Amino acid sequence: MPDDDLTDAEEPAAAEEPAAADEPAAEEPAILPEHVGMLAKLQADLGDALVEAVSNHGDLVVRVRNDAWHAAALAARSRLDCEYLSFISGIDWTSRPDPPNWDPDAPSSPVQPKEVTYGAAGSDGRFQVFAVVESTDDKIQVILKTDVDEADPHVASWTDVYPGADWHERECWEMFGVRFDGHPSLRHIYLPGEFEGHPLRKDFPLLSREVKPWPGLVDVEAMPGGAGEEAGDETAEAVAEGGE
Repeated sequence: MPDDDLTDAEEPAAAEEPAAADEPAAEEPAILPEHVGMLAKLQADLGDALVEAVSNHGDLVVRVRNDAWHAAALAARSRLDCEYLSFISGIDWTSRPDPPNWDPDAPSSPVQPKEVTYGAAGSDGRFQVFAVVESTDDKIQVILKTDVDEADPHVASWTDVYPGADWHERECWEMFGVRFDGHPSLRHIYLPGEFEGHPLRKDFPLLSREVKPWPGLVDVEAMPGGAGEEAGDETAEAVAEGGE
């Protein structure tokens, strides 16, 4: 058949061009351009006491040696004009031990990491203290962190640089057991004075979890049409009988 007799429907379709392969997204640089100058100012004051730095989700995260923690506060306030202390706290990087009678196959059992991992700028051990400082004029935020010894966790107080550190350091001492050298009065905020232990350490025994595995097997409100409804009815009857 002559080519002229081909209808539009009979014309061979043009070969489709292969779809371009998706290009991999560019990796974020370790230090964002807007953080380079900030880091240089801190480096000028801290020298080799500045252990590691990284940009993380738009913030500059800087890890310093324990003996330079106070100097880091001074540098952040004077060099970066970070006049506002958002908070100081601690962190226990260790993986949480399995609770007693823990069944990993039970649907109510939590997923616990088995390997210890560290956050941005790393860590040399189990415990760290970290702080967030901000410049309200320049709209910048810096996260400073330092390692503390597991056997003797302590670090310098920031109360003479940021008076608001008083309450935060007391809470960190109470919950993690980190002593802040030079703090005017480390004393309990939440717990009784005779309380022993530090509740935010991952090895602190929680009696409620030894009695009832996380997250607990008792429903607060029975589900309609389920086994819980029968249990709820029995509970209601028991309450009613007790009230008579």
